[in-house]
Amino acid sequence: MERLIIKELIKWKNSKYRKPLIIKGVRQVGKTWILKEFGKIHYENVAYFNFDENSEYKQFFERTKDVNRILQNLTLASGYKIIPKNTLIIFDEVQDCPEVLNTLKYFHENANEYHVACAGSLLGITLAKPTSFPVGMVDFMQINPMTFVEFLIANGDENLVEYMNSIKSIEPILDAFFNPLYEKLKMYYITGGMPESVKIWTQEREVEGIQTVLSNIISAYERDFAKYPDIKEYPKISLIWKSIPSQISKENKKFLYKVAKEGARAREYEDALQWLVDANLVSKIYRSSTPGLPMSAYDDLSAFKIYLVDVGLLRRMSMLAPNAFSEKNRLFTEFKGALSENYILQSLRNQFEAIPRYWAIDNPRYEVDFLIQRGNDIFPIEVKAEDNLESKSLKKFKEKYREKVKLRVRFSLDNLKLDDDVLNIPLFMSDYADILIGLALDRLSIN
Repeated sequence: MERLIIKELIKWKNSKYRKPLIIKGVRQVGKTWILKEFGKIHYENVAYFNFDENSEYKQFFERTKDVNRILQNLTLASGYKIIPKNTLIIFDEVQDCPEVLNTLKYFHENANEYHVACAGSLLGITLAKPTSFPVGMVDFMQINPMTFVEFLIANGDENLVEYMNSIKSIEPILDAFFNPLYEKLKMYYITGGMPESVKIWTQEREVEGIQTVLSNIISAYERDFAKYPDIKEYPKISLIWKSIPSQISKENKKFLYKVAKEGARAREYEDALQWLVDANLVSKIYRSSTPGLPMSAYDDLSAFKIYLVDVGLLRRMSMLAPNAFSEKNRLFTEFKGALSENYILQSLRNQFEAIPRYWAIDNPRYEVDFLIQRGNDIFPIEVKAEDNLESKSLKKFKEKYREKVKLRVRFSLDNLKLDDDVLNIPLFMSDYADILIGLALDRLSIN
């Protein structure tokens, strides 16, 4: 399966400012696979060290910080041939040997001719701990679940991807492409972007297999909860995790601790929620009081929404059966469009550096699903999964912030078009949001 992050890894390999690399991402998202595949294609050989499988390797890092001595010991113990520039050194499951992370400083300072990449389960948890860490001495890269475009490529639908890549203006998508893309997106809601789930579908066309894979992944995540240092937090993490489908499916999607447990208070459960955020299992999206820069300066820290790492996992946790695939728009509209919002957030986070926010006011209630920062501009985004495309909240947002709003964006099942300053993007083209917003702004500037 083709992963687009390979392009970023090639840039890292060729950069004259290259530092040891840490790959972050949720468990089973494909961190180890992508590093091995990258090494196999772009290096003469790969030296792979797994500190879970070979715990004895930990001693090499505990007893010295001399990189040459460490590499000599690893070479002798493993039989790998390690050649500067021509070997990709992969340290996997580094959460089991935190000394590796500290040693990256010395790789950068004293032996940067060696190409080193690290990965691990729950690495976000390890990095969040107040411990010795080589700040400024490493590069980071995030690998997320497969995008819809990557799903299409894996599914053998490169022609559909090529068509979307060819779009250079805001014009309606031809039916010959619109209809199959619409149907393929339904299937993506079923599989999600976890590589094993996508593989089961694209190679076996087995729906029951998808269900089993996703259930196993969810179970693996839940077993990880027990790894929290304070065992008393384990039930709290589990309660929050199991409440996610009901939290997201509410009309007002603001996160409420009491949905996890009656009477629960923020101060008792916020550490448990932060564990899920640090583990990359959920995204925490704050309400913004106004569209200003930096976005973080306008966060309402008391109001936020949470979304799951993957739309397929959310569907499985919500117990929505795959046969909804055949029921017209049900997959898009179920749970008040929760699956669609989750899917759009996944796509936006791959394209824009700043974490999206959302905007809302009460009495009367208006809510814009997301705010994104593109360059030095902020754009309001609404996700519409039903037939009614009226955007009262987008209209209200423009009334309040007319001078700041260059373009409003709506994702829906409708075709690609620009109505005044509202850009409608079909849900299946969400991975092209950045490009399409640029095209829309160019047209508006000409007019």
